[in-house]
Amino acid sequence: MKKEFYRGFSLLLLSLMASCSPEASEETVDYTELNPEARLEAAKEMAQEFIMVDGHVDLPYRMKVGGFTLQREALDVSVRTDGGNFDYPRSKEGGLDAPFMSIYIPAGYQERGGAKDFADSLIKMTERVANTWPDKFAMAYSPDDIQKHHAEGKISLPMGMENGAPLEDDINNVAYFHERGIRYITLTHSKDNLISDSSYDTTRTHGGLSEYGKEVVKEMNRVGIMVDVSHISDQAFWDVMEITETPVIASHSSARKFTPGFERNMDDDMIKALAKNDGVIMINFGGNFIDGNYRERTSKVREHIVNWLAENNLSRSDIAAQAYINQYMMDNDPFPSVTVVADHIDHVVSLVGINHVGLGSDFDGVGDSLPTGLKDVSMYPNLIAELLKRGYSKDDIEKICSGNVFRVWRAVEKFATND
Repeated sequence: MKKEFYRGFSLLLLSLMASCSPEASEETVDYTELNPEARLEAAKEMAQEFIMVDGHVDLPYRMKVGGFTLQREALDVSVRTDGGNFDYPRSKEGGLDAPFMSIYIPAGYQERGGAKDFADSLIKMTERVANTWPDKFAMAYSPDDIQKHHAEGKISLPMGMENGAPLEDDINNVAYFHERGIRYITLTHSKDNLISDSSYDTTRTHGGLSEYGKEVVKEMNRVGIMVDVSHISDQAFWDVMEITETPVIASHSSARKFTPGFERNMDDDMIKALAKNDGVIMINFGGNFIDGNYRERTSKVREHIVNWLAENNLSRSDIAAQAYINQYMMDNDPFPSVTVVADHIDHVVSLVGINHVGLGSDFDGVGDSLPTGLKDVSMYPNLIAELLKRGYSKDDIEKICSGNVFRVWRAVEKFATND
C-alpha cells in the first residue's frame, strides 16, 4: 500500500512540476485573451525567435535604379534608409531573417535582348551587399545556410529570379543560374515570354506553357530550382501542376477570392491543387493584391486632391497644400489594413490547412500601396499579433514564417540530389 501511495504521489508531483515548466506554461497561453500591447510583445518575441523568410523583396532592382553599382554605394542598406521598405536596421526590428532577393527582369529585355546580362548584374549587386557588409548580410543557397546565419545574427540573402527571360532559348541556362545562386524562377512576368503566358498578357501566345517551357520546368526539377507560379496565366499554372515532380511555390501571390477577376492572384481550385502538390502560396501585401476595392478608393482620393489643388490654385509642394493633403489622407485612408493580409492567410488555411501558406510581401516592389501596419520590414510583428488574436498558435506562426517554405525547398533539393 505504501509503495502504491508513494508511487501515485510521485506521479502527481511530476505532473504538477511539468505543468509549471516554462514550456508547458507557454503552450497554455491563450493569446486571444491578451490585451493588444501584451499580444504585440509576444508577436515581437516570436518574430525574433523564429526564422522568418519573405518570398519576394525587390531590393536589387531598387538598388539598380537607386545608384548602388559595382563602382559606388549610393544606397547603403546597412543603415536606416530614406524611402524604400527594406534595410538592415528595420529588418532586425521586424525579425526578417531571409528576404528572397528578387532578380527582377523587366519584360522589355525579352524584346531588345540582354536579359541574361541584366540578371547577372543584379546577382553581382546582391553579392556586393553581402561582401560590403559581411557582419550584417550573407548569401544563402539553402535552408541550412539560413539557419546558420540566423544563429550568427546575420540576414540571409537567398535569390529568386522574377521572369525566366534570362534563360533565353538555351535550356543549359537553368543549370547556369542554379550555379549563380538562383533558387526559384518565376517563369514569366508582365508579358508572355519563351517559357509561359503571363497573367497580365491577353495575347495567350502558347495557351499556357510553351513546349520549351515544359522542358524548363523539368530541368528546374532536375537541378534543384523551385518553380514559382506567380505571374503565370491560369492555364500555365495547370500545365505546371501536370508536369512538375516537386512541390512549387507562389512566391508573392494572394487569394483571388478577395480580388475577383484578378488573374494574377490564385483562385480556390488553384490553391487546393497547390496544396495537393505540397506547395506554398506566399501572400503578397500590395494593396491591389489583397483588396479588390483598393484601386477605386485611391482613384477617388487622388481625384479629390487634384481638384482641390486646382480650386485653390496650389501645388503639392505648398505648405498649405501639404497640411490639407495629410489631414485628408488621415480622414480618408484608402489603404487596406494588416487585418486584410490576415484575411488572406485565414482563407488559405480554411481551404487547405496551415501547411501551405507563407509570406511574400513584394516589399520595394508595390510602391506606396502597402497596408496600414505593414509599410516596411520592421512591421511583421503587427501581422503576427493579428494572427495570434485570431487563435493561431506558436507552431502555426513558425510554419507561416519559414517552416512551410523550408519544407518545399528541402523537397526540391532532395529530388535534385537523388535524380
